[in-house]
Amino acid sequence: MSDESIAVVDAQATMPLTSALGALATYVQRASAGERAALARLVPEALRPHEIAALSRALLFAGLQPERWRAETWPRWALVAHGIALAGHDGRGRLGTQLAHAGVAESRVTKLLTARGEAFRQLVPRVLRLLASKSVAPNWFELGDLVLKEGSSEREDLERAEQLRLRIASAYFAAQAAKD
Repeated sequence: MSDESIAVVDAQATMPLTSALGALATYVQRASAGERAALARLVPEALRPHEIAALSRALLFAGLQPERWRAETWPRWALVAHGIALAGHDGRGRLGTQLAHAGVAESRVTKLLTARGEAFRQLVPRVLRLLASKSVAPNWFELGDLVLKEGSSEREDLERAEQLRLRIASAYFAAQAAKD
């Protein structure tokens, strides 16, 4: 599987990740206020029926097939949809640069990039709320890929997550250095 694709069902099909993330961002942007609110309020690890409905509509619009996913795939995509609803999407810039532009502290970026598992999943919405408060939308092509690869049982996915972390850190510290 290439870096641009992700298995979205039990290893039966792949689709370009950027296409799915872009379509999901488009759906959230154009959704009704109620639908966006449902996605923004959802708790990815404990989806309630009305949240599953809103999430399913968004995922189906993005061309994904959630009815065939493994159980661990749902919370990852729920976190992505939740995050897009919270902070929007801007695929034109690098995530690290966006974090620096928003004034996210080095300690917070370091904590996000070194966190794994549950700690990582808890930090993502906090950072997104901070970005939203600064009117900076993150690049979900990078962050979404990291969310979907983080904690995977596949060695290839874990390697990709580490590459993404290094890429985000590199862009962040380059942007910080340019400020000085």
